[in-house]
Amino acid sequence: MKKILLLFIALTFNNIQAQEIKTMTYFQNDSIKLDLDLYLPKKKANEKIPLIIFAFGGGFSGGERTGEKDFGIFMAKNGYAVASISYTLYMKGKDFGCKGSLTEKVKAIQLGVSDMWQATSFLIENANKYNLDTSKIFISGISAGAEIGFHASFWDYKLMNLYQNNLPQNFKYAGFIGGSGAIMDINLITKEKAIPMLLAHGNNDNTVPYNAGSHRSCPTNASGWMILFGSYAVYNHMNELHKDIELITFCGGGHEFSGYLFHQGQQYVLDFVNDVLKGKRFESHVIIPSEKKGAGNGKYLFCE
Repeated sequence: MKKILLLFIALTFNNIQAQEIKTMTYFQNDSIKLDLDLYLPKKKANEKIPLIIFAFGGGFSGGERTGEKDFGIFMAKNGYAVASISYTLYMKGKDFGCKGSLTEKVKAIQLGVSDMWQATSFLIENANKYNLDTSKIFISGISAGAEIGFHASFWDYKLMNLYQNNLPQNFKYAGFIGGSGAIMDINLITKEKAIPMLLAHGNNDNTVPYNAGSHRSCPTNASGWMILFGSYAVYNHMNELHKDIELITFCGGGHEFSGYLFHQGQQYVLDFVNDVLKGKRFESHVIIPSEKKGAGNGKYLFCE
């Protein structure tokens, strides 16, 4: 029994040593200081490491970059670096719902996206120090973080960035992994700008629409009304463009599935980034019945 226990401890120690976690400040000005946690795999000589940048969820008012530590460790054990970033929580103390301001909602997203671009620039500038492959940078996020990921991937960087323009010219993320996210203008995703995507979403999500719809299901006369195009709308659009996308739909599920890919579905993420880097083409729609199946309103009949 003692030998088994010692072996377990040794294996656990070796797994911990298989990666390291570094915390660093990626952006600072007179009013804000933003950090990131960089999960690094065990280094191999002369081999550059692909990177996944992650943004947490929380409605731009809460959340912590340390919340997905298990995801960072899992990917590092499998040869990927993960940078989990802090970003501006502009909506803290404000209403991000139907009674809020559309202008404030857009500004919250723009600030988060600008922070994501700053983090990306910082990591590119320090790539040699951490052995990162700047041609293989993925972007990912949950809910609000996925909205950051969508817009950081497709907004005009020079037009929308609130800080200095310091990303390489023609920079493009290698792929996007999003949990229950959405984009304000689906036409931003063009054939030229499209990148491979792995998305997961509950089709009965009343917070971030699964298809095209209003944020938080707000009525059109609400001050905080904002149209969003969710994962299913993006999936259909990408199919029309003949671009690579995988969608996981939780039939009857709500916003509680926003973190699935980074918790129970980590293997989906690993398979996705491996497939993208191998140049594999794909288009798939996985439907998973949720515990709430039958509670839906029958709006998306393909789930039945």
